[in-house]
Amino acid sequence: MTLDPLFEYLLRLGDNCLILSHRLSQWVGHAPAIEEELALGNVALDLLGQAQMWLSLAAEMENKGRDADKLVYLRDAGGYRNLLLVEQPNGDFAHTMTRQFFFDVWHMSLLAALTKSNHSRIAEIAAKSIKEANYHRRRSRDWVVTLGDGSEESHERMASAVADLWSYTGELFEMDSIDHTLLEQGIVPDLETLRAPWRAHIDATFGEAMLTVPQDGWAQRGGKRGVHSEHLGYLLAELQFLQRAYPNADW
Repeated sequence: MTLDPLFEYLLRLGDNCLILSHRLSQWVGHAPAIEEELALGNVALDLLGQAQMWLSLAAEMENKGRDADKLVYLRDAGGYRNLLLVEQPNGDFAHTMTRQFFFDVWHMSLLAALTKSNHSRIAEIAAKSIKEANYHRRRSRDWVVTLGDGSEESHERMASAVADLWSYTGELFEMDSIDHTLLEQGIVPDLETLRAPWRAHIDATFGEAMLTVPQDGWAQRGGKRGVHSEHLGYLLAELQFLQRAYPNADW
C-alpha cells in the first residue's frame, strides 16, 4: 500500500497530541492537589484542541469522507502514528511530568520550525499552537526542577522516571522516508536539527534539578509506523468505548 506522506505526517502530529491529552485527562480526580487537577486538565484540553486541528486537516487532505472524529474513534492501534513516549502509562506524578517535559521541549521546537513551513495550513496551525506549547514547556520544566531538587523521595522518583523514559526519547528525532519526502518539499523540518537544542534544554534543567542525564543507548522505536506498546490498546479501549458500543450515536 502506498502511503500519502502528508496525510501520514498529519496523523503523527494529531495522534501525539490526542494520546498525550488522554493520558493527562486520566489524572482528573486523582491528581495530588486540586490546583494540579485543574492544570493537568487544562493542558489536556490544549492538546486536544491541537489534535482536532491536525486531524481535521488530515481528513481534509485524505478526502475520503472521514472527519477528525472518525479518525479518532474508528482506527485500531495499528492505525495510530503517535510516538511511543506519549502512550506510556502515567505512573506516579514524577513519571507524568518527566514524560511531559521530554515531549514539551521537543514539541515547542517542532512547532516553531513548522511555523516556517511552505504549507500555509500547517504553518497556521503551528502558529496557533505555539503559545500553548510554550506554557506547557515552562510548567513541566518547573515541576522537574521542583521534584528533582526537592525531598529525597521526590528526587528518587524523578531519577526513576528519567531512567524509565529516556529510551523513548530517541524516536523524537527519527527521520524516515515520510519525513525526508516532506523535508525535500519544504513542508517539515529535519528532526535531527531539533536534537541539539532539545538536549541543551534538558541538560540545563537537569543541572538545576540535580538530576543525571542518562547515557544515550538503544532507543525504542515503532510508534510512527504504527508499531506500539501494549499500553496503547488499553488506552484506545477506554477512549473509543462509547463509539464502539453505540456506533454512529448522536449526542
